[in-house]
Amino acid sequence: MTEPSSPVSRGRLLAFLGAATFFEGFDVSAMAQVLPQLGQPGGLGLSESGKGWLVGAVGVGPMLSWFLVREADRFGRRPVMGLTLMGYALATLLSGLAPNAWVFGAFQVLARACLVGEWALAMIYAAEEFPAQERARVMGILHGLAWFGGLTCVALVPWLTSTKLGWRAVFVVGVIPVLLLAVVRRSLPETARFRSGVVKREAASAGGVLAIWRSAWAPRLWVASLASALTYVCIGPVVQFFKQYAVSERGFTSSGFAVASSLAAVVSLPLVFLSGRFIELLGRRRAAAVLFPLCAVSVAAGFTLTHHWVLVVTMALTFFASAAVVPLLNTWTTELFPTHLRGSAFAWSNALLGRVGSVVAPVLMGYAAERVGWGLPVALSALGPLLAGLLLWRAFPETTGRELEATSVVDGAEPRVSA
Repeated sequence: MTEPSSPVSRGRLLAFLGAATFFEGFDVSAMAQVLPQLGQPGGLGLSESGKGWLVGAVGVGPMLSWFLVREADRFGRRPVMGLTLMGYALATLLSGLAPNAWVFGAFQVLARACLVGEWALAMIYAAEEFPAQERARVMGILHGLAWFGGLTCVALVPWLTSTKLGWRAVFVVGVIPVLLLAVVRRSLPETARFRSGVVKREAASAGGVLAIWRSAWAPRLWVASLASALTYVCIGPVVQFFKQYAVSERGFTSSGFAVASSLAAVVSLPLVFLSGRFIELLGRRRAAAVLFPLCAVSVAAGFTLTHHWVLVVTMALTFFASAAVVPLLNTWTTELFPTHLRGSAFAWSNALLGRVGSVVAPVLMGYAAERVGWGLPVALSALGPLLAGLLLWRAFPETTGRELEATSVVDGAEPRVSA
C-alpha cells in the first residue's frame, strides 16, 4: 500500500485543487449567465433553438477531455493538470473575443474540454493523496468550491455585463485567476501512487486505449458510464438553463435572479460543503439512496412549480443535491479502479460516455422550449438521476473507509503488486 502524503502537503494540495475547482465552477456558470443576452441586441443573435444547439455543441467539450484525462495514466497527473489549466485560460479569453456564435462555441468547446480534464484530475489527486476516511469529504469540499465559484459568477454577472465589454467581460475577467494558478502549479507534486506504479502503468500503455474494456474492471466501467450519463443528462441542462427559465418564464430580471440564487446559495452552500461528510457518515450506498432521489425531486419541482419563493427553495435544494451526487459518483469511480487504470476509467465513464446525454438533451430541450417552454423538458430530465441512483445502489459495493488497494480489487483480476 502507498502511504498518502503528509498533512502539510495535503493542506497545500487541497488549497490548490480548491482554487482550481472554484474557477472551473465560475466558467461553467459563465455561459449559463450570459445565455439570455446572447439572443438580444449586442449578443450573438441566437434563437431559443439556437441556444439549445449552442449548449449541446459546447457539451462536446467534456467528451473531448477523454483525450487528456486518459493520458494521465501514461504521463502522470501533474503535467496533464498543467496543460488543462493553460488551455482553459487561453480558450476562455478567446471566447470573450469571439465575433460570432460559431467561434464562441468552438472556443467554449475547447475551454470545457480543458475544464473537465482539470476537474477530473483534481478528483484523482484527491483519491490518491488523501486518507481513505477523508476521501469523500475532500471531494465534497472541492465540489462545494466549484459551486461557490459558479454562484460567485452569478453574483458578479450583473456588474460585469454593465461595463463597456457587456457579456464579454464575464469571460475576459474569468481568465485572470487561472493564469495565476498555472504559475503556482509548478510546485504541484506528482501523486505518490502514480510514482510507485511504473510496472503496471507500462502494461496499461502497451494494452492500448481499449485495455480497460478487456480487463476484469469492464463491468464496473459500464455501470459507472451509464450512471454518469443518466446523471449528467439532468445536471448539465439544469445548470445551463435555470437562469434562462427564470428570466423567460418566471419574470425574473438578471439582477433579480442573482439575488434569488445568492439567497439560495446562503441556504445550500453549508450543506454542499458538508455533503462529503454526509457521504462518509451514511456510506456510499445509503447516501446514493438519499441524494439521487432528492436531486430528481428538486429539479422536477424547480422547473414546474411557479411561485417565486418556491423557485428559490427548490433552487437551494437543487444546488445542494446536484453538488452532492457528483462527488458521490466521482468518489466511487476513483475507488473502484486501480491506479494504472484510474485515469482511463474516469475518462471513459465521466468524460466521454457519461456526457453523451448532456450533448443531445440540450438540443432537444431547445426545440421543445419553442413549443412548450423550458420548464417541462428540463423537469423530465429528473428521471436521469433517479435511475442512476438505483443503478449505483444495486451494482456497486460499499467502499467507505477502505483503502484504494482494497476497493479496486475484483474477481478475475491479477494480484496487485503495487498501488
